[in-house]
Amino acid sequence: MQKIGFSEALDSIVASDLRYQRDAYAFLRDALDFTTKQQKKIKGVSVRHVTGPELLDGMRKYALKEFGPMVITVFDNWGIHSCEDVGNMVFNLIGSGVFGKTEEDSIEDFKNVYDFREAFVKPFAPAKSATAKPSAQLPAPKPAASRE
Repeated sequence: MQKIGFSEALDSIVASDLRYQRDAYAFLRDALDFTTKQQKKIKGVSVRHVTGPELLDGMRKYALKEFGPMVITVFDNWGIHSCEDVGNMVFNLIGSGVFGKTEEDSIEDFKNVYDFREAFVKPFAPAKSATAKPSAQLPAPKPAASRE
C-alpha cells in the first residue's frame, strides 16, 4: 500500500469530516512540530511520541505565539472550540496514517484538559488592580440660569 502525503490525507479528511477547516489541520501539524522541538530543548533528546496533554500544552503556547489575542477568533473560524476538537482532529490524522499512536493513546486524553476561554482569552484580559479605587463622583451639573 502506498503511503499518501499530508496534502492528500487532508483532502480526504476534510471531504469526510466537515467540522474542521483544512488550515486547522496544517496548524495542528505545525503545533506538533513546535511541541517536539520544545520537548527536545527541555529533555535534550529527540522526542518520538507526544501525549495528548503534551500536544495540547504545546498547541496552546504555539497558538498564543502565532495569533496572540486573535486565537479564539481564528480557532472559531476553523471549527476548533475545545480540547476535544483537537483530539478529534488528531484521531482523524491517525486514521489517515499521517499521525501515529501508541496503545495507551486515547481520544479521552483530550477531554477537559483546559478551558479555551481561560487559555486563550484570559492572558489578554486587562489586569484588575488589587486595590482598585472607587471611581470619582463628579458633582451634579448646576441648572442653567434662565434667560427671560
